[in-house]
Amino acid sequence: MQTSSTTPDSAQGFRALADPTRLQVLELVANGERCVCELTAALDIPQPLLSHHLKTLREAGFITARKEGRWMYYALNRERLEACVCALNDTLDTYDEAAKRGAPGCACGS
Repeated sequence: MQTSSTTPDSAQGFRALADPTRLQVLELVANGERCVCELTAALDIPQPLLSHHLKTLREAGFITARKEGRWMYYALNRERLEACVCALNDTLDTYDEAAKRGAPGCACGS
């Protein structure tokens, strides 16, 4: 059964968040827009590897990018991150409702 919180869009987002480096990138851009050179220095990883992580986060919608001169600047897309949090909250709400009915375990009733 697919609900609004288990859409392919949510799944793509969770896959993008499943990497510690990408979570670090999100933490860095949560403090404000960052230049790719700042991210490379802060994470101490090669620029091509960082570019891969940034591409994944952009494709999942978690960050935005803008070019200024020869530099790219990245910022957090709060709305996209909130959508994933909401998907998890929906799942917890479903669990809580089942618990209120006395059925927080297996859906088959055993």
